[in-house]
Amino acid sequence: MATEKAYKILAMQEGISNSSAKSMIDRGLVYVGNKKVMIARGDLDAKTIFRVEKVERIKPIFENDDIIVVDKPAFLNSDEVERQFKPAVLLHRLDRETSGVLMLVKNEEFREKAIKEFKQDRVYKEYIAWVEGIMSEPIEVDKPILTQKKNNKAYSNVSAKGKPARTEFFPDLVSANKTKLKCIIHHGRTHQIRTHLRYIDHPIVGDEQYGGRRAKRVMLHAYKVKLLGMEFIAAEPKTFINFE
Repeated sequence: MATEKAYKILAMQEGISNSSAKSMIDRGLVYVGNKKVMIARGDLDAKTIFRVEKVERIKPIFENDDIIVVDKPAFLNSDEVERQFKPAVLLHRLDRETSGVLMLVKNEEFREKAIKEFKQDRVYKEYIAWVEGIMSEPIEVDKPILTQKKNNKAYSNVSAKGKPARTEFFPDLVSANKTKLKCIIHHGRTHQIRTHLRYIDHPIVGDEQYGGRRAKRVMLHAYKVKLLGMEFIAAEPKTFINFE
């Protein structure tokens, strides 16, 4: 059986560059049957046929002279959104597989005002998540988080050496052995919701980095943000509504 690197086979199949093919695999968009291809440089049968998931479009939510707000699709890096809306710059970030409200600012004066609101925990941030296991009562986790970077990848843990972080979880729906939650975060540390949910043994479905089972994506969506008297909502994705 002749073998070849996964990204090279994909590049040939799709008629794209090797770097584009590698990027698609790294984003988690490429499947063989129902199995996600995890390693771009892995050797596969040269005749392998791939199935490629498409990235949804960025949906505009709001724009004025100070701010642009969009609904970021899953599998898109925040930096890629920023490149599309230059010269606006990111006010905050969402993880690649997290969808929802993402804000970019158009001027330095507004950016400084908004950052002050974030620092003083005056920004309301509400997420929707599907998690492992059954959560029947609201839970609040008030535990400091320490973030470390390894190989350019962030990883967070609950640690006494970390920075203050508080997250409120409210169960909304139970299906099989999974629970749909409303999550409200305070402070906003790197991977805060993911870290706190793993800490209470309810990792997010699809979040393999923090103990969740494999799924098409990390089932976390930034649903609502309130900032400086404005409210922005990114509609819940269909995959969340019909998730079983």
